[in-house]
Amino acid sequence: MKLVFLIGRFFLSFIEETGAVILLTFRVLKRLPKVLGNLGTLFAQMERIGIGSIPLVFVTSLFVGAVTAVQAAYQFYGYVPLRYLGAVVGKSVTLELGPVLTALVVGGRISAAMAAELGTMKVTEQLDAMEMIAIDPIEYLVVPRIIAAVIMLPVLVVFSDFIAILGGMLVARFSLGVDFHVFAYGLKLLFRYQDVVGGLMKTFFFGFVIALMGSYYGFSTEGGAEGVGLSTMKAVVSSCLLILVFNYLLATIIFQVIFALE
Repeated sequence: MKLVFLIGRFFLSFIEETGAVILLTFRVLKRLPKVLGNLGTLFAQMERIGIGSIPLVFVTSLFVGAVTAVQAAYQFYGYVPLRYLGAVVGKSVTLELGPVLTALVVGGRISAAMAAELGTMKVTEQLDAMEMIAIDPIEYLVVPRIIAAVIMLPVLVVFSDFIAILGGMLVARFSLGVDFHVFAYGLKLLFRYQDVVGGLMKTFFFGFVIALMGSYYGFSTEGGAEGVGLSTMKAVVSSCLLILVFNYLLATIIFQVIFALE
């Protein structure tokens, strides 16, 4: 009986939070045009999300490309010529590894920072003070963060794809004995612009999810410093899970529906 009660409680909590996130989404979409009056905050958030994430994305992408090349060479051994190594690295990076891993590492960093910042403002009643002086917290705090994330995440993924492919090329040359021109030949052999475009299309939704989860759990914070920590954890977990769920749904729509019609 207790198990049934816990399952029912979890289900009701899930429905309640889903409804609250949907309502916040509609409120954000309604206020999107008003971001033009808050460009200073928007540019500050773009710098924070984009430039601030470059070192993390650089290191992650470099080793993602490197390990992709090593694993592909191991799988190819005795079956497939290594001249196709560039094709595997290029497709793996542009289709999945670049967009998804970049979104996960940036999402962990950004959603946690947003939840902690907004959660602190909530528990110290700064958000209530803003409403008292007729400043809309969603318009002033949430909308610029969401737009900045939607704009900057694709930019970071383009950078990530380039660094990951470069990392794979360096490993192929100095560790596996595959010349640069051979790697480049394989890279061009199976290249399709749909791979890059499809990967980038997903990142717009990933950026929206990252900022939305950070903002939602920040605004939902209760209980002082402990509540801020709990909201930060929930924001990171939720954004990472939703990125993986949306990755499957968007990949199905983009590559099996949209590009399948071409």
